[in-house]
Amino acid sequence: MNTRRTPGPYGGRRDGSVTPLDLASSAAARDGMLTSDEATRRRLVDRFDRAAPMRVTRRLLEELEGWSLHTDSGRIRHESGRFFSIGGVAVEMPGADVPFWTQPIIHQPETGVLGILVKRFAGVVHLLMQAKTEPGNRGGFQLSPTVQATRSNFTGVHRGRAVPYVDRFLNAAPERVISDVRQSEQGTWFVRKRNRNMVVEATDEVKVLDGFVWLTLGQVYRLLAEDNLVNMDARTVLACLLPSGPDPGVLLGDGHGFRGALVRSGLPGSRPLHGTDEILGWISRVRSMTEVSVTPVPLGDVRGWRWEGGRISHERGRHFDVIGVRVQARGREVVGWDQPMIAARGVGTAAFVVARIRGLLHVLVRTRVEPGYADVAELGPTVQCGSVWSGRPEPPFFREVLGAPADRIRFDTVLSEEGGRFFHTRNRYMIVEAAPGEVSEAPGFRWVTLHQLSELVRHSHYLNVEARTLMACLYSLAARP
Repeated sequence: MNTRRTPGPYGGRRDGSVTPLDLASSAAARDGMLTSDEATRRRLVDRFDRAAPMRVTRRLLEELEGWSLHTDSGRIRHESGRFFSIGGVAVEMPGADVPFWTQPIIHQPETGVLGILVKRFAGVVHLLMQAKTEPGNRGGFQLSPTVQATRSNFTGVHRGRAVPYVDRFLNAAPERVISDVRQSEQGTWFVRKRNRNMVVEATDEVKVLDGFVWLTLGQVYRLLAEDNLVNMDARTVLACLLPSGPDPGVLLGDGHGFRGALVRSGLPGSRPLHGTDEILGWISRVRSMTEVSVTPVPLGDVRGWRWEGGRISHERGRHFDVIGVRVQARGREVVGWDQPMIAARGVGTAAFVVARIRGLLHVLVRTRVEPGYADVAELGPTVQCGSVWSGRPEPPFFREVLGAPADRIRFDTVLSEEGGRFFHTRNRYMIVEAAPGEVSEAPGFRWVTLHQLSELVRHSHYLNVEARTLMACLYSLAARP
């Protein structure tokens, strides 16, 4: 007997698999396998914070065990030749505010897997989240995807234990794959770094290992409002899950006000200010007309940076440092290692300015050109900048975001960037609603709806990692009671 497959909003799958309406119901669920009281930061800390302790100490770059400056390439590399390396790049962008510069950058050509396993319990979709401690985390464990692994990890290059649950993603039946798309990471710190963002449904019994927990989507969204709790890898996968239904009421909205406009913004068939084809053409023009040259150079040829005191720093104290750490861990695939890391200076800012247009909440996005992107430009937040100015002009809308009155700030949380490569590196993620008619489109910016963003995120290299975090934050606002 043949099983008929029908195309759904996430591609062709069997009837009965997870739909946006199922996700909306999960987003509205305060209780699941854990009660709302159990799914709090305090209770999760009591449950997990002592389970996998990690000790991280600073170490001079020259003394990192297993790492050295490779004389031929001029990069800091691991002796295996795998994992990642840190080298230099020379960047030319004619016509940009800064047309030429050099900098250290991470080279990691492998495509890793970031995957969340979902399963129904009593009809409610749950997400299997991992309480994972990374060397760069600030404040202990963070909620991570079910699987968060580089190719070196899941192919056993580190000679450690196998990555739990990874086979459920690498060998997933096509009809159970809800989302599967390669996405970029920070283009200012990585050269063409991509990860496979996946969501896979389990229909069989799943043994819950130590350090893992089933949470509803609504519980994860509430935890997203906590500083430094839901990690970057989880946030980018959450952006692939649009909870939606046939009417705004499915997400507890009353159809009016901010949340009503937000929920309608995520529905198909709405009338955005700009059509999706127009947005795609705009991105294509930017990519075609922007000249970018990125040339690898040895670390010794990176101008404006100096290697002294066991770290690499900008000579004016800007941007970031390259530091070394020694890690001792328990409950990991490997119990101890050394590695270099990027440590940003201060807390950056990433913000969406939003406005109600035609009864729909629209998001103001801009095209960003960064040296590490695979295809020149991606859409980023309205405002995205570090905490230490580098001589460039102040970003548009920066003062409007930081000076917004409290009743216009819809989301405001400090969240950590990926703790496996970045040491205590954080951004303040904000969603700020503009007053009617207060913000107009500046060159390089466009108003888009949440549904348009959800269409773009189904494809590679359209939305950068900071924009994807803010998408997850918008979803969480729609689900709040």
